[in-house]
Amino acid sequence: MKKIILGVFFVLALGCKREEPKLPSMEQEVQILASDEFKGRETGTDEELRAAAYIRELMLGIGLTPKGNAGTYYQTFTFKPKKDPHQLIRFQEGGDSTITGTNVIGFIDHGAANTVVIGAHYDHLGLGGEGSLYKGEPAVHNGADDNASGVAVLLDLARKIKETELSKNYLFITFSGEEMGLLGSNFFTKNPTLDLDGVSYMLNLDMVGRLREDKTLSVSGTGTSPIWPQVLNTSNPGFKLVFNESGVGPSDHTSFYLQDIPVLHFFTGQHEDYHKPTDDAEKLNYEGMRLISSYLFNLVKELDDDQKLAFRKTKNESEEVPRFKVALGVVPDYLFDGKGMRIDGISEDKPAQKAGLQKGDIVVRLGDSTVVDMMSYMRALSAFEPGDSTTVSVKRNDQTLKARIIF
Repeated sequence: MKKIILGVFFVLALGCKREEPKLPSMEQEVQILASDEFKGRETGTDEELRAAAYIRELMLGIGLTPKGNAGTYYQTFTFKPKKDPHQLIRFQEGGDSTITGTNVIGFIDHGAANTVVIGAHYDHLGLGGEGSLYKGEPAVHNGADDNASGVAVLLDLARKIKETELSKNYLFITFSGEEMGLLGSNFFTKNPTLDLDGVSYMLNLDMVGRLREDKTLSVSGTGTSPIWPQVLNTSNPGFKLVFNESGVGPSDHTSFYLQDIPVLHFFTGQHEDYHKPTDDAEKLNYEGMRLISSYLFNLVKELDDDQKLAFRKTKNESEEVPRFKVALGVVPDYLFDGKGMRIDGISEDKPAQKAGLQKGDIVVRLGDSTVVDMMSYMRALSAFEPGDSTTVSVKRNDQTLKARIIF
């Protein structure tokens, strides 16, 4: 069925020129991008190029003009994979051992002095390998939430903005190479296809497909411009917003923040399917994605004037993260705003599972340390060495339970 859907779309998009093809829904876009046809969209593969071609046709159908290299929608970059995990990847000319990534870029040109950049990465982990949290045989990592969801919301925003009379210019870019280290966004900001001095702000959509029942939405970068908290709250239709001020994080907005551009990163939370073959299209909350798209559209309209947003540097919170040699073996709930660290997933054959901890447990004490948030949890964890044992206290429903942990 997935092959049929993909084939039909390309026939419509590339075939008869007499009729405009009907643009697919967000559901259909995710089903195609997260299908086995694209084998996980690993950077530099033929399947990633096919995904890029699909996104190009969607941008063309919306009416975006090309803003890549040489009048195309594509901006390619070539790099040599790093062997040392602490080594920076270097962009270079092609060669036998190099990989080529492809950003896909569309533009709405209103002839304005200022431009808004809206981005989402479309690459994923292919059949697994480095970065995967799956321990079985090689399998397609479809990346429906990470990050076909962001691409689909980006394209929906492009449709809305294209159909509305606005003043600023709008650049829509789907990045390659995010999973290998923000490569596509890094390359674009160092080799921009428009003047970055005229960029007012950048919105990044990465993993926005799993909005929960309480409508918790994480927004990072809220300290990068003084106006962000006000406009985010004013435009909020009912999300439970969790703000993080830092402009530095593990997604493509970081590349723009480092160029002194105000940024926001939208994220609906971690889950058990993260970086596994089970991150599939049928698990997404499409109504939630539509709510996020409408929210961002209203935010864009609120900021659509001649003004360029003021930029403000933020504290790099990642530099303050304690170093630790052991792991509990859990997926933290990064959207939890209560006291403690709530567990959103349990890894197999790790200390937490062996101790009987469960998804939904809230860690409130680890050893001698009280846990009130993620940072205090990481500080507590950093005190232990492999082979150490300690006691963990968790809240489960109305009870407080204790368990013995061996690292």
